[in-house]
Amino acid sequence: MAAPLPDGDRQAAELIAALTRRGETVAAAESLTAGLVCATLARVPGASAALRGGLVVYATELKSRLAGVDAGLLAEHGAVHPEVAAQLAEGARDRCGATWGLGLTGVAGPSAQDGVAPGTVHVGLAGPGIRTVRTLALDGNRDLIRTESVRAAFALLGEHLGGNRRSPLA
Repeated sequence: MAAPLPDGDRQAAELIAALTRRGETVAAAESLTAGLVCATLARVPGASAALRGGLVVYATELKSRLAGVDAGLLAEHGAVHPEVAAQLAEGARDRCGATWGLGLTGVAGPSAQDGVAPGTVHVGLAGPGIRTVRTLALDGNRDLIRTESVRAAFALLGEHLGGNRRSPLA
């Protein structure tokens, strides 16, 4: 018998299964997670049925150039802002032709960025009639903050796939 999947892999498997059942797809624009959302989803056998792709937009100017985030917003508020996460999600959805888009931006640490404390993360979701952002205040080292950001993105999408405010994946 295979060993149980780590929590993030279990969430990813459940998301891929739900998206596949619904005939829907997902894409991500990732800053602080640098592709970890897509990499975790891609670990699931059959992920190609639901995972369209992603954008790693670690550098601020790439958020605008590749994901379509408003350059004025970035200039005024910096890269770590709830509206940036929302626009990243919309950009991923649009540019990858997906049903759902996830956008993640934040500070993994160890230092603050543009006056924003480490552990501050914004997760955006864009989909059919949905545009929402969840803000997190996470504790821990870089790896933990990045991993928890992925889990939060999966939970947010799972809530909307499940049609209720509590994630079927939690």
